[in-house]
Amino acid sequence: MNKAQLIVSRSDKNIYRDGKNLVKVFEANYSKADVLNEALNHARVEETDLRIPGLNAVQVVDGKWAIVLDYIEGDTLQSLMDAHPEKEDEYLNLFVDLQRTILSKKVPMLNKLKDKMQGRISAADLDATARYDLHTRLDSMPKHTHLCHGDFNPTNVIITKDGTPYIIDWAHATQGNSSADVAVSYLTFYLAGKRELGDKYLKLYCKKSDTAIQYVQRWIPIVAASRLSKSKPEEKEFLHSWIDVVDYE
Repeated sequence: MNKAQLIVSRSDKNIYRDGKNLVKVFEANYSKADVLNEALNHARVEETDLRIPGLNAVQVVDGKWAIVLDYIEGDTLQSLMDAHPEKEDEYLNLFVDLQRTILSKKVPMLNKLKDKMQGRISAADLDATARYDLHTRLDSMPKHTHLCHGDFNPTNVIITKDGTPYIIDWAHATQGNSSADVAVSYLTFYLAGKRELGDKYLKLYCKKSDTAIQYVQRWIPIVAASRLSKSKPEEKEFLHSWIDVVDYE
């Protein structure tokens, strides 16, 4: 780590390039269980045929837990979309195709998405009536076992120089309903201020997968509520606007 290059600095972790490795060093107060769960999620997804960085080690660096992965040389899909707006449709098609490939996989040892969402809704800053409605609505949604990324957005796709896409950041991976994962991506576009692109993404995904837009929209209040307990202060008002405890119209 002496010659490691800092790539990203966040409040809870620093990410370095160390030769052929990418090293995620978590802050000392970061939950050890969460670090180990992220590594386990990654290892389980790595057993599929998806292109993801290899997991090389989980170790302690200067008293802090760290995950060591292959470093993937390339540009994020988001940076390419920003640099080449004229290729937006091409990149969005690639994004949707990658997500559909992810959702076609099964990783039966992953945690259940519904269980995670139920816990998050219980912890959300909502009154008992709203929580009850959301718990009931979530329980009524179809139970599936598709691989869900949990934070699939264009910053989590790396495109190498030869055009090969790699999917990164599997910390939130679960197994569950595909449309819930699509609703997560849709809200992520909105939270990033890319509302038109989010609407375009949702229409394209539903067209390619022959999924009713209304079905994905039923997940949006549930997903918004499940994100509330972990959201940034500036996101809370927006997320609350989606939690209307009536069917989305």
